[in-house]
Amino acid sequence: MSRATRLSADRLLDRALQVYAGDPVAVARLEGHRRRLHEPLRVAVAGMVKAGKSTLINAIIGEEIAPTDAGESTRVVTWYRYGLNPRVTLIAREGEPRGLPVRRREGRLVLDLAGVPVEEVRHLIVDWPAAGLRNLTLIDTPGIGSLSQEVSARSVTFLTPEDAPSEADAIVYLLRHLHATDLRFLESFRDVEAGRSGTVNAIAVLSRADEVGSGRIDALVSARTVAERYRHDEGLRSLALDVVPVAGLLAQGARTLRQAEYAALAEIAALDRDERERLLVSADRFVRPVEGLRAAPELRRAVLERFGLFGIRLASVLLRNGITEPTPLARELARRSGLDPLLRILADQFSARAEQLKARTAVLGVEALLRERPVPEAGELTAEIERITSSAHELTELRLLAALRTGAAPLPDEARADAERLVGGSGVVPYQRLGLREGASEQEITEAATAALARWRRRAENPLSDRLTVEVCRIVSRSCEAIIASSAPAPGPALVVAAD
Repeated sequence: MSRATRLSADRLLDRALQVYAGDPVAVARLEGHRRRLHEPLRVAVAGMVKAGKSTLINAIIGEEIAPTDAGESTRVVTWYRYGLNPRVTLIAREGEPRGLPVRRREGRLVLDLAGVPVEEVRHLIVDWPAAGLRNLTLIDTPGIGSLSQEVSARSVTFLTPEDAPSEADAIVYLLRHLHATDLRFLESFRDVEAGRSGTVNAIAVLSRADEVGSGRIDALVSARTVAERYRHDEGLRSLALDVVPVAGLLAQGARTLRQAEYAALAEIAALDRDERERLLVSADRFVRPVEGLRAAPELRRAVLERFGLFGIRLASVLLRNGITEPTPLARELARRSGLDPLLRILADQFSARAEQLKARTAVLGVEALLRERPVPEAGELTAEIERITSSAHELTELRLLAALRTGAAPLPDEARADAERLVGGSGVVPYQRLGLREGASEQEITEAATAALARWRRRAENPLSDRLTVEVCRIVSRSCEAIIASSAPAPGPALVVAAD
């Protein structure tokens, strides 16, 4: 079904290109939409200044590519996409793209604008052979709410253009505390990107989660409690599919752990408890010279910058509890950082919906072009857009999910939660839609989907149900039918009986 939606969007773009054949500006835009339809999903990472956007991007990719210092490159929009060979390209506001040198310092990529003023840079493109970029193009954006209005405006303009689809298909929004500024930005993104199609395509990340608990060993427990509270906030709930706590610095360090760092962490873990606690009292104490400690102050300073005191304390606990190799330590630190749940959500909500999200963006692009540059054949294209949006069930599910999240669908809380899950609010795989365990059998899935279908058909047939409720029931029922159809065994080969 997702492929069918993409093919419909392709046909729409084909027809639009024929209609606008004599308009070079329109053709360029439509060709851009066509390329975008066949590229990996674009996911922007946004948030307030110092929310940890670049650090989280490095953790997702599994390499230190995005600069995390306060250099000039962090003031421009930067795309990270998959490429066979490392390459950095500067896209200027005027003139041709130009290649930039690919340089690394202490293992980290250094982005140098080669003397081009930041104001003249549209964005940077970093091509990198990282497996984490095969299915997602990650876009790092300057901090919103920066002291420099110009820097902040670059993110706002890029993500929420006035009369066009956003350059991003979806967004991961980092917040440290829930402020009105965060809600206003997410509302703007939804209004521009999906206002007319009514979708929710954002994930909120409670970043720097280890700081919620003041760096204590149980900091992530406190962060999960805060995230759960935000998850049920009525304002945020209508704008984000989920809220996930992540200790970004720990996640980045775990995904890029080096042998020398492991040796230093192991030595610290092996110290007497009192000696270790004295060392971890503060950052200043941790980097002081210590007699008899093989890890030099310079190495300990690097470890502190890469893991923070929280990460060092957690690593010490894990090492003292039996982990003896770098790879298991890295995996366990990454798991405990909160990164794994975020990666699962990215896969379940964004990657699994990539075709629908990209098709929706293409449709919105043609809609925007028709408004901006009307043509006699507009009615034909508008009819095709309406046909796609009404017949593509995945797009209908996205619209219903938004309506359920905003309270626009008139359902009791229990029924609304059931509907959200069935249309993919917790993931689009059948067991996720049905609230079953991973690995549920086809029989379990079919039985649960059949029961859900009967439940929603009864609700639709209730004489007290109004027209809007009946429409919701129809959409949810169709989702149940699709699950049943997908779990049904494929028909076997036909039996051919030879004639005598």
